[in-house]
Amino acid sequence: MPERTRTYTWDDPQETRARSAALPGLEALRAWAEGELPPPPMAQTLGITGIEVEEGRVTFIAEPAEFHYNPIGVVHGGLALTMLDSAMACAGQTLLPAGAAYTTLELKANFVRPLTLDTGPVRCTGTIVHPGRTVATAEGRVVGADGRLYAHGTSTLLITAV
Repeated sequence: MPERTRTYTWDDPQETRARSAALPGLEALRAWAEGELPPPPMAQTLGITGIEVEEGRVTFIAEPAEFHYNPIGVVHGGLALTMLDSAMACAGQTLLPAGAAYTTLELKANFVRPLTLDTGPVRCTGTIVHPGRTVATAEGRVVGADGRLYAHGTSTLLITAV
């Protein structure tokens, strides 16, 4: 069996955080989307290659690959779950002023069909449902290029001042 390898690089996440700390959340995410800030290491690790940003809504794009597979022969649910968590949390980030921070308090996901190499690119969109001052909620959907739903979820975010 031929050995497979994958090599990738990433930027120092602490340097990126320092550069983006003075920006409101929407501007920081737009800077990433426009290539002015590097993507976070997690995006590089999972192969998340696209980002679309607007107030209260963020979309990430990834293409299921062999390195995402689990032992039962499909893409591990962690790819869809990470995309959901990231898109929903970043949707909340778009509403934050400079200096504010957030973390996921709760995350719920439903996987409705498996992702495979044949799925092709998927888009995960997170949208704010309730933009609270200390607690916000969001919903997200992972959809294939064919319009089919692969996973959906909800999230609760804790918002704090830095």
